[in-house]
Amino acid sequence: MANHTGGKRFMCGVCGYRATARSNITIHMRTHTDVKPYQCDQCDYSTARKGNLDRHMANHTGEKPYMCGECGYRAAEKYSLTVHMRTHTGAKPYKCDLCDFSAATKSGLNKHMATHTGNKPYMCGECGLRTADRYSLTVHMRSHTGEKPYICDQCNYSAAKKSDLDSHMARHTGEKPYMCGECGYRTAHRSNLTAHMRTHTGEKPYKCDQCDYSATKKSYLTKHLAEHDS
Repeated sequence: MANHTGGKRFMCGVCGYRATARSNITIHMRTHTDVKPYQCDQCDYSTARKGNLDRHMANHTGEKPYMCGECGYRAAEKYSLTVHMRTHTGAKPYKCDLCDFSAATKSGLNKHMATHTGNKPYMCGECGLRTADRYSLTVHMRSHTGEKPYICDQCNYSAAKKSDLDSHMARHTGEKPYMCGECGYRTAHRSNLTAHMRTHTGEKPYKCDQCDYSATKKSYLTKHLAEHDS
């Protein structure tokens, strides 16, 4: 059976998502039930995963013990610094086995793989939206709940996504922690750096399913697809 399931013998009865460990299914099921056992003791934030709570707590404490030796960027968790360092090194350890695409994060690869397989195992119980990765579903669910766990410590702004808070904080600090290792371009937003790096690599991950057009940005592909529809 493992040959057919890839060793993922535990399956979600709601959407068919499969996992190698029962604990992963337990966590996954919270995307359907909205159970959030990890609760912040300083505000009303709660989450399905302990790692998310640890990240949230940094909003209250301001503690960012992990620092980039290249540009001074600081992070609340080691993994965030590891991902950030790839903006300097260009490392993309997550590789697609169907084409030459590679990504700096596993979630980036998961999103890409959906363009090949159409597989989106994470489903919103409110509206039926499906996503290729858990984080995208978590963020989407906040559009239903109104939850904004990322809080600015200098004004009353709050955000549903950490990247939105980072962008907002740049207005207060002027900080641009994301730097291109090729040309020194700096930006306040990781997504801007990701898009910028494609000017060096020539990577065009957004592909048209009706012709051989590909693009560096999703917005370019959206405009192109409109030409097919018109």
